[in-house]
Amino acid sequence: MKGAVLCGGKSSRMGSDKGLLQYQTTTWVQLAYEKLSSLGVSVCVSVQGVQQPNYENIFDKSHLICDNENLQLSGPLCGVLSLHQAYPTEDWLVLACDLPLMQQTLLLQLMNTFLTQPGYDAVLFYLNDQPEPLCAIYAAKGLARILSEHLKRPLPRHSMKFLIGQLSVLALPVSPTDVKCFHNVNAH
Repeated sequence: MKGAVLCGGKSSRMGSDKGLLQYQTTTWVQLAYEKLSSLGVSVCVSVQGVQQPNYENIFDKSHLICDNENLQLSGPLCGVLSLHQAYPTEDWLVLACDLPLMQQTLLLQLMNTFLTQPGYDAVLFYLNDQPEPLCAIYAAKGLARILSEHLKRPLPRHSMKFLIGQLSVLALPVSPTDVKCFHNVNAH
């Protein structure tokens, strides 16, 4: 299993690249990177090609995976499938950079659930009956199937919710005390 910080969004509502924003003494991308690294997995950072020079100021180029524009997808789905193309045998623990309040205990819960209850294409949290696809684990076998389908005939929708609808998912409820961890920050 590998970890990935998803930073390839347009950040249009924020007005600047969210991964490069400061949180206390570090950037959001570094914060997420450290949380994933603390779990003992090798971590990559998923970016768009235009972002790569800025992220090379923080990470070695070998830690960056650029969205594959040939996929003709956008958003996090492009990032996740690009990660899969780069490392097709790896399962991916992904965390969006704009979830700065995410706790390591929840990431560990995801990881332990995925490892102890094999067979699912994805393990993720559900909050108010809605999936939280940007803090999740996606199995290589499920991503391979989706990518194969997309290469034969482009996917009809390019959302993570569509992806989840195509996978065998184990849903974990978010406890009331952990709701704040899933606050997706889109404005200053």
